[in-house]
Amino acid sequence: MILLLKSEAERISQITSKKVSEFTHRKEGVKPYAFIMRKTSDGKCVFLKDNLCTIYGAKPLICRFYPLKLDFQGTKKYAFNYTNECPGIGKGPRLEKEFFNKLYAKFVERMRQNS
Repeated sequence: MILLLKSEAERISQITSKKVSEFTHRKEGVKPYAFIMRKTSDGKCVFLKDNLCTIYGAKPLICRFYPLKLDFQGTKKYAFNYTNECPGIGKGPRLEKEFFNKLYAKFVERMRQNS
């Protein structure tokens, strides 16, 4: 499930010349996200071609973070978590605090753009 901020959907729309409704569905109850990316008939992202992201420069935060995710903890608090679907969890190098600080800074930047 690829969730999108409103600003991300608008940016992708600009660079692809597609209407937001052509590649997303509205999604309620997943703040701060507003949309979910449509998938192809085989369940892949509509912007994945030959196993490459065709919108790499504008890819959503959720894709940049994968297999990590930010869970809203309430009152402007977020916590990093991971998705169990990734077979690489626990097999790579240990991620240090600086790595998460950089990811969070990217999130804050995108949230400002989303306002």
